[in-house]
Amino acid sequence: MLNIALEREVEGDLLLGDMGQGLGLRPGVVDGAISISAVQWLCNADKASHEPRLRLKAFFGSLYRCLARGARAVFQIYPESVAQRELILGAAMRAGFAGGVVVDYPHSSKSRKEFLVLTCGPPSISSEAPKGKVGDMESCSDDESSGDEENRTVCISDRHRPRKKQKITKKGKGREWVLKKKEQMRRKGCAVPPDTKYTARKRKARF
Repeated sequence: MLNIALEREVEGDLLLGDMGQGLGLRPGVVDGAISISAVQWLCNADKASHEPRLRLKAFFGSLYRCLARGARAVFQIYPESVAQRELILGAAMRAGFAGGVVVDYPHSSKSRKEFLVLTCGPPSISSEAPKGKVGDMESCSDDESSGDEENRTVCISDRHRPRKKQKITKKGKGREWVLKKKEQMRRKGCAVPPDTKYTARKRKARF
């Protein structure tokens, strides 16, 4: 990617480094940060010396220092599990960031995308995470945000799917129904016990 950027003579400086070791930038010099499918790789231990929690701490800590106050950082991430998402989000929150995870098209397996949207500084109205897309012209409402551990500021409209209809069990048959069935069996010539006062009587839980 850096070689292609050099060939195209892009504006700005290029830097090669391991973000798990922190960003070597001066404090407060960055106005915004964008990352696509990179942060989740810090959760993998490619070497014996790699500790995901420490690498995430080093990255978000250095990013928080080099961002200007009020600057925003947006990361498109592909966490393998809920635990991995919580690990990334927890490291960002402990570094001092405000924000959360936004999910676009939560119902689609192909179009679903997760974004970690962070603001450098304490939580405020301007630091609230944007709404995730759920359709062509739709977005999650404010009522569909959750504060639980699994999806803290995630639009979780995919978790509000209608429940499956529960099967309605038939109630116990009455005495008239039982007598009618016994009469039908007698007409067919089957051996049927005689009718008594105990016929179709419901037994108690214990004798």
